[in-house]
Formats: sequence, structure tokens, C-alpha cells
Amino acid sequence: MKKFFLAFLVLAVSMSIALAGCQKKEAASPADARAVEQKVTLKVLNYYDLTSANSADGITRIWDAYTASHPNVVIEREDLFNDPFHNKVEAYAASGNLPDVMYAWPSGRSTTLYANRLLKDLTPLVQRDGLTASYRPLALDPTQFAGGYVGILTQGLTSSHAFYVNKTVLADAGLEPATTYDELKAQVPILKAKGYDTILMANKDTWVMQSCLFSLIAGRFGGAGWDQNILNGQAKFTDPDFVNALKFVKQMYDDNVLSQDTLTTDYGTVTGLFAQNKGAYLIDGDWRVGAFITDKSSGAALISPADQENILITVFPDIPGAKLNKSTSGILGTGWGVRADIPAGSPQEDAAWELVKYLSGKDVLTYQLGVGAIATPSRTDIDTNSLSLEPMQKSIIALPSQYTSSTSVIDGVFAGPVFTPLNDGLQAIGLGSQTPEQVAQATQDAFDAWKAEQ
Repeated sequence: MKKFFLAFLVLAVSMSIALAGCQKKEAASPADARAVEQKVTLKVLNYYDLTSANSADGITRIWDAYTASHPNVVIEREDLFNDPFHNKVEAYAASGNLPDVMYAWPSGRSTTLYANRLLKDLTPLVQRDGLTASYRPLALDPTQFAGGYVGILTQGLTSSHAFYVNKTVLADAGLEPATTYDELKAQVPILKAKGYDTILMANKDTWVMQSCLFSLIAGRFGGAGWDQNILNGQAKFTDPDFVNALKFVKQMYDDNVLSQDTLTTDYGTVTGLFAQNKGAYLIDGDWRVGAFITDKSSGAALISPADQENILITVFPDIPGAKLNKSTSGILGTGWGVRADIPAGSPQEDAAWELVKYLSGKDVLTYQLGVGAIATPSRTDIDTNSLSLEPMQKSIIALPSQYTSSTSVIDGVFAGPVFTPLNDGLQAIGLGSQTPEQVAQATQDAFDAWKAEQ
């Protein structure tokens, strides 16, 4: 009887402790407590670059880990990349069948989502959960988003332009990194004689030139705020500054600084060419570092850490006649949003919001920084000094020291109907089938037509 009483006492105390623990958790996070009461299925659209190092490891470390720790949440994830992703978003938006949680841009390629208010405004949820102090102010500034509201919890701040310099190739040709366009132009015949391209770039994908180089060029010729002047009707795409920026693109092709071969180079191929020392320079975004570093699942790197010491990451050389130099093009990075028509306060919203917080939270962003998926995290509580980073990762984190100003990314400011003809026109300039003046006029016509519909 005494043993039975003692066993009963132990059981009662254990149950009391467990109940207290549950009550404490419910008080700390009502959303978590409500979510565990029933099974919730979330449809998720994920932007997944299979070519990036650690992409497979990311599935395990991020998605599988979340599923294991949230047995009440069933995630039906769809992985897409590049244009197939964006085409699927437009199809979902048109059909009114968006996933519950989705990867998105703050503007630009995600303009449809904001224009039709298909993403929830996350500000009330951010404020409710006391997250404001955890993120950089810019990341939660409604004016940085196409719809004028915080539609995604962004993962980082992005330089859409980075100038990757292969010092091994340059040294083999007896050259130093070019600091001006004239120096860059003078290197073309020397590099060609050694069998090297000057600049590698994936210009087969129409967005790359506009986002990763021309946005910078337009900013250098137009100066700070050039895009807002056009939006406000104080300037036009046909004005000399923008036309001169387009003329400079033509000059790059004429000078063979950019070869027409880049127009047949796709986004999945260009990193391998750079890693194989086929060219002296690569133009891409800051995110591209993730393609070169060590893949944790295989232990292999596209560029070994030792060889990464010979890669400098900076910005495009000074351009003669530009209003700005030593500048880049920058924007809020991508992130995660919640479908707008999920009922507020519902278990579905609770589960979706908890997933978004996790995907843009300290642990995931620390991991993303460690594997090169982001360069400048949106959170303020990540200690970069505690991470074991490879040379190219350190170089991309230091990229802001290489420029003095940042101007807009065109597809982050203007809607798809405006930047699409510009993207196509930039390719046409490279092919010689359109003049800079014709591309400027086509872009202005597209802007006028878009403006008339607003």
C-alpha cells in the first residue's frame, strides 16, 4: 500500500509538472498552442536552385528539420527555379489558387501579388509577436514593398550586382584588376591572346543583364533617384541619361568587353565557366557566391577555399561620363509571405505565420549565411564572427566597403509590363537588331501604357 501511494504521488507530481509546462507554453505562444490542437496542411511554393552548393543540405537542415519538430503540420512543398517559378506564380495568381506560404520578392517579379493584394500585410503579426527589434528597419519599411505594405518577411538585403575578379587568370595574362572601363577595354586583346574571355555573364536569361549590370549602369548615368523621376513624370526613358546608359551597353559589345557569346550562356552554365578559369571577370548578384563554396553533402566546392583566395569581389569599374561611380544596385532581398485570404486567427494562419517566422528567423538565416545563400541578413542578432566562412563568403560580406552608393534595381521599381520590353531590348542591343534609341522608346511606350491603366 505504501509503495502504491508513493507511485501515485510520483505520478501526480509528474502530471502537475507536465500540465504546468503546457500552461506556460500556451501563455508564451498562443498560436503554437492552438496549432497543435489539429493537423494543418500547408501548401508551399519554394524557390529552389539545384545548382547551388548545399541546396540538398538545405532541404534537410531547413525543411526536414521543421517537419520533424512540427508533427502537426503537413507541408506540401513545390520546388521551382528561375522563369518556371515566376510563370507558376502568375498562373496561380490568375487562377486564384495561391499556395498558403510562398517565396516572393519585395517588388519587381512579385508585383502581381502586391497589385492584387494576394499576400497578407505581415506588420500586425510582426508587432503582435514583438519582432520589430529583431530586423533591420529597412526590412520592415512598407515603402520598400510594391504594394506599400510588408508582404514578406525578407531574409536579407541584396546587391543585385557583383563584379567577380579572377586574379589567377589576370596574373597569367600579366594584368591587374581593372579599376576603370578604359583599363578593362585595354585588357580584351591581351586576355583573348591567352585564350580567355574578358567578362562571363549569363545573358541568355533576359533578367540577368537588366538586374545584375544595367541597373547599375542606369544608376551611374542617371544619378540617385533617376527611377523616381520617371515614375513621377519628371523624366523619361527617352531622356539622354537613360539613352546614354543603353549606348554604353552597346559600346561594351562593340569593344568585345562583353562578347555576343554571353547571349547564349545560360544561368546554370556560367558559374562552371568561371570556376574553370574561362574568363577574367564574372558579373552576377551577391547571392551567386553560394554556387562556388563547399557543398556540405559532398565536401566538394566549385572553387576550392584555397583558390577562392584569388577571387576578388567588387563592383564594376569607373565609367567615363557617369554621374556616379563606385556604386552598385541594391534592393531588399527575397523572403516569405502568407496567402492573403487565409482567415485571421485561424489555425491555418497560425501555422503559416509560424513557418514564415522560422524561415526568416535567426537559426535559418544563420545557416543561410553560413552556406552563402545570403550575404547581408535582415536580422540584427546574427553574429557573423562566430561562423566558419570561406574566403568568397568573407569577400561578399565585405562588398559594401567596395562602393559608396546604391541605386535602384529596375525590376524592383517598375512593373513587369515595363521592364520586360527593356530586358528584351537589352538583348537586341547585343545582337545588333535594335538601337539604344529604339529600346528607350519601346520602354517609354510600355511605361506610358502601364501608367494609363493605373
